Amino acid sequence: MSRHSIRRLLVGLCTLTAASQAVTAVALAVPADKHRAAYSAAQALSPQTLSDLTTAMKGEGFAYASYNLYGAQADREGQPAVGKLFRTTAQTELNEHLHEAATLAGAVGTDAANLRQAINGETYEHQVMYRGFADQARKDGDLEAAKLFSEIAADEGRHRDAYRTALMVVTTGRGTVPAPPKAGMVPVSAGLPKVKAARTKANLATAMHGEGFAHASYMLFAAHAEQNGNPALARLFEGTAGVELHEHFAEEAVLAGLVGTTKDNLSKSVTGEHNEATNLYPGFAERAAAVGDTAAATYFRDTADDEAKHAAAFQQALNQMP
Repeated sequence: MSRHSIRRLLVGLCTLTAASQAVTAVALAVPADKHRAAYSAAQALSPQTLSDLTTAMKGEGFAYASYNLYGAQADREGQPAVGKLFRTTAQTELNEHLHEAATLAGAVGTDAANLRQAINGETYEHQVMYRGFADQARKDGDLEAAKLFSEIAADEGRHRDAYRTALMVVTTGRGTVPAPPKAGMVPVSAGLPKVKAARTKANLATAMHGEGFAHASYMLFAAHAEQNGNPALARLFEGTAGVELHEHFAEEAVLAGLVGTTKDNLSKSVTGEHNEATNLYPGFAERAAAVGDTAAATYFRDTADDEAKHAAAFQQALNQMP
């Protein structure tokens, strides 16, 4: 399948307004049989290719969230052209790269399947991941991180419970889908890390990748629910996506010192995009091609080309910085 063919499957999936960074789901223009076809195609992929597609989606979700924060920092520093570059690139990472990988992986199913997937993810984060991260941060003396991880674990438990209720409504036709949570906007300015332990820093990186992926996934699920005539479920997914991005990811970014000066942010972005263009995605493409997953191999190669262009654009912006 060509890159253009993949994109045709994605027409109308989900559009996010970059200027306001609003979290808004729109109705999918993809009929249900397309989702079934994508799901069936995904079942034929090798486990390694599916794993690589998931890694790609987590990376692209993280890039989307990070580049929007970098764009805001550039605006604060009086560099609107760089801010626009970051936001434009963020949209490509989400609305092209991540969504194309999601289509290949059959990541969007029925409303019930999407809810079950969300419940499993939220349960793991509530019961295992964030509680474990909190315990480790406490032992390492990173008490602020331990507090944040514990708070997010509680949030994820509430998200799980809301999704469980929604699943009962979807499967039985009885009851009411819970109201969506309201996300607070956590500001993230340039700053140094507020944690000291290498383990805490690594856990924050893992958590941010998970939150970026959850945000993107829930927006896709919201768009599917809207198309299926379930606006209440769409609003629940949207609202939860907003919490994952604007609260959880942002709070973790503050502790991790994710945002630096615009020069630093550009330099980090060049390094990251260059690695994806020359190492990560070519490796994924080689593995996919070796097992006959030709559509995935094409996606990985094309995405590598895009990331090389991003690296070059960021490098040019960096060279022009005073």
